[in-house]
Amino acid sequence: MTQSFISSSDPNVIWHAHSVDQATRSEQKQQQPVVLWFTGLSGSGKSTIAGALEAALVAEGHHTYLLDGDNIRHGLCRDLGFSDQDRAENIRRIGEVAKLMTDAGLIVLSAFISPFRAEREMVRERLPEGQFIEVFVDTPLAVCEQRDPKGLYKKARAGEIPAFTGISSDYEPPHAPAIHLTGDQRVAEHVAVCLDVLRDRGVLRT
Repeated sequence: MTQSFISSSDPNVIWHAHSVDQATRSEQKQQQPVVLWFTGLSGSGKSTIAGALEAALVAEGHHTYLLDGDNIRHGLCRDLGFSDQDRAENIRRIGEVAKLMTDAGLIVLSAFISPFRAEREMVRERLPEGQFIEVFVDTPLAVCEQRDPKGLYKKARAGEIPAFTGISSDYEPPHAPAIHLTGDQRVAEHVAVCLDVLRDRGVLRT
C-alpha cells in the first residue's frame, strides 16, 4: 500500500522513508488503517458514538485511537481560537495527526464539529484513497440545543460565544457521507452500523 504525503514547502526538508511501513504495521495488527471522521453539530452525539465504537473495537482486539475536539484543544491546538482561520488550522493539525496514526496502522476515530466541507475534504486528500470514512451524526439543531450538555448553546444565545456553529456560524452537512447516523437510533445501533461498514470494507480482518 502506497502512502501519500503533502510535501513541505521548504526544499531542504526531505521525507525519510522507513523500512517498517504502513503495510507492515497493518499486517502486524491484522486490520486496515482508516480514519472514521465523525462530524455534526455540538451536542449531536459524535463523541458518545465514537467512544462507544472504540470500546467495541477494542473489545474485539483491534488497535484504535480516539481524537476528540475538546481534548485536542487542551494541548496540540491550545493556541488556536475559533475564527474561521483558526478552525481551519485546527482541522489541518488534526488531519496530520490522524495521518501519522494511520501510518502506524491504527483505526482512528475523530470527533470534531468540522463545520466546513472544504476542511473535511482537506483531511480526506491527505490520506490514501479509501482510508477516510466520513460519518455524519445528523441530529437536528433543536435536539442538540435541548441537550446542551456543556451549556454552550445557552451561552451562544446570550451572545457570550461569538461564531458558534449552528447559531451564529454555518454548518455545512456532508453531501454524501459514507455513514449517515440519525438521531432516532440508539448508540448501540449506531455502533452496529459503523462496525458493519468497517467489515464490509475489509478494515477488520478478525
